[in-house]
Amino acid sequence: MKRYHICLSGSGGQGLILAGVLLAHAAVSDGKCVTMTSSYGPEARGGASRSSLVISEKPIDYPLPCRLDVLLTMNQESCNRYASHLKEDGILIVDSTRVIHQPPIRHYSVPFTSMASQAGAVLAANVTALGTIIGLTGIVRPASLEIALRARIKEEMLPLNEKLLKLGLKEGRKLKSHSNEYYTY
Repeated sequence: MKRYHICLSGSGGQGLILAGVLLAHAAVSDGKCVTMTSSYGPEARGGASRSSLVISEKPIDYPLPCRLDVLLTMNQESCNRYASHLKEDGILIVDSTRVIHQPPIRHYSVPFTSMASQAGAVLAANVTALGTIIGLTGIVRPASLEIALRARIKEEMLPLNEKLLKLGLKEGRKLKSHSNEYYTY
């Protein structure tokens, strides 16, 4: 297995720290080694927020991601700031609802915030994005991400989050099977 260097970035309040915890939990459920660091601004909402993970089947000797294999940007600022950190063959996934000026590199453009809003929970766009990443890359098993959701999400919010996870997985699989059509400049 490849070692994955991942960054989930956006604004405070978009649930990117939780998304990192969910992904880390799923990777541990799959028996993988994981490191995770988080960064967020002093504001409760609106400041910069980021979860950085390294996921590997072998022990991890350096806990911080170097050049990124996967970068999720949920707002324009994070796209501008972190796109240059991608490996040459890295995967950039942008929330096209909030990232208007997409970089002139190959990327997937998905309206995560709009998708979650239409499903009834704009604050769960992070789960839709996670599902898309897993459907596209297979970093962890979808069943492991479902286990993580059940362990970390409040019971009353679980059905909606499970729905959005499935929506994201479907989107990720569609992108993977039609990458020439959806992986754009």
